[in-house]
Order: sequence, then C-alpha cells, then structure tokens
Amino acid sequence: MKQGAQASPGTGVPDPRTTRGAWVPPQQRAADVDRDRSLGDGAGAVRGEHTHSETPIPRPRVVVQRSSVRGQILDALRTALVGGELTPGEVYSAPALGERFGVSATPVREAMQQLAAEGAVEVVPNRGFRVIERGARELAELAEIRALIEVPVMLRLARTVPAARWADLRPLAEGTVRAASSGCRATYAESDRAFHCALLSLSGNEQLVHIAEDLHRRAQWPLVGGPVARGRADLAADAAEHLALLEALVAGEWDVAQSLVRGHFAGVA
Repeated sequence: MKQGAQASPGTGVPDPRTTRGAWVPPQQRAADVDRDRSLGDGAGAVRGEHTHSETPIPRPRVVVQRSSVRGQILDALRTALVGGELTPGEVYSAPALGERFGVSATPVREAMQQLAAEGAVEVVPNRGFRVIERGARELAELAEIRALIEVPVMLRLARTVPAARWADLRPLAEGTVRAASSGCRATYAESDRAFHCALLSLSGNEQLVHIAEDLHRRAQWPLVGGPVARGRADLAADAAEHLALLEALVAGEWDVAQSLVRGHFAGVA
C-alpha cells in the first residue's frame, strides 16, 4: 500500500479517494499479478525491478482509467518522451513508472516493450529501459525520409483531390494552430501528426499512412542534451503553413501548393 493511502473499511484495499495518482480497481491489479507470474523467470531481463538512484519523475497530467490501461500508458509515455520528461540516456524501471501512473508494473512493461520495438528505448537487463540517445544527424535523416515519402504523394493529391475534400481538413489545420499557441511540444506533435495522417489518408494507401505516422513519431523524440529547440513561434509558423497549404489546394493554385509543401518539409527538422 502506498504511503498515505487509507484502506476502505473491511477490504484492506487502498481507498481511491486517498491514493495518489490514478487508482486501478483490485481486480485489475490481481490480473496484472497473475500475468506477471505467468511470464516466469525468463522475463527478468525486462522487468526492471530496481528503483533506487532514479531521477524523480513528475506526476502525470493524465488520469488512467481501468479500460485499455496498456494503451493509455503507451500514449502517456509517448507524450512524456516528446515533452522531454523522459531524458535520453536515463534508465526507468517499470515499477517506478507504474507508481507514477498508479498502476502495476505489467502494463508499463508492455508499453515500454512496444517503445523498444519502435526504437525509442532499449532494454537494460535487471534495471529497466533506457531512453535512446539521438543526435541531430538522425533527426535530419528522418526529415529527409519523410520528405521523400510525403512530398510526392501530396503533390499528386493536389491535382486529383476535389476542393471540397481539402476544405474538410480545415478543422484539423486550425487545431494545429491552437496547439501551437499552447507552446506544448507534445500537444503540437499529436495535432501535427493527426493533420498529416488525415491528408495522406486521401491517397487510400493505409500502409503509407502507417509508415508516415511512425516516422513522424520518431522525428519527435528528444535529442541528447534536451528537447529540440522549437519555441512557440516556430510551432506557430509550422501550423500557419498547414492553413496556407489548404487555402492553395482549395483554390487550385498548384504552384503555390508545391512551393509550400517543399518548404514545409525543408523546415521539418
């Protein structure tokens, strides 16, 4: 039981009103324990049970619900990565992160394993997961790949998609402007990703959308030495290009649209 939590009368289970963070019902915790046991000793390398000598982790801005715990934890960890709350080179254990979100180590471990598969973290046997250290060169390479994939598709769509379809994307473009005004990199990254995925989905190529989404997420991970130096003004300028692009596409101004698309990706890094 966490320090400061009080047990509900007759149950011995922490009362959600007195437990810090988001509370998960005992049925969920019991299920997590059973799953932990079923993993056996072979899972020890990825459990990361040691929590001493770790950098204090800020309390989350999310409230975890019982349903889809793993998915919520994965989203929260991605947000923490983009926002710089998880530092490159630092090792984080599943129990410590579970304490942060008010859940057992199991959904955290599963979410971190997904991030490991995506290349955001790496497993440190008997300790936890280390956030991958990335440099400016890798970011530039990701920007180049995104441009090679997305620019030709956008230019093709510019001449084939009706104006009304482009106009339908305006709420998403306006959403990026609002997200940029918040100055929060994590909020803007998700809004920007949603806009680009919606635009590319007009191609009808689902595999293309999935690949582009993965590249977008990888391009948002923090660099060694701290978050990417993109301030509120940079985010606002990036978001403004979304609106300008849509206006050009609705008006059928292909040359303007082409210039905006190429310029947008030139400044992606």
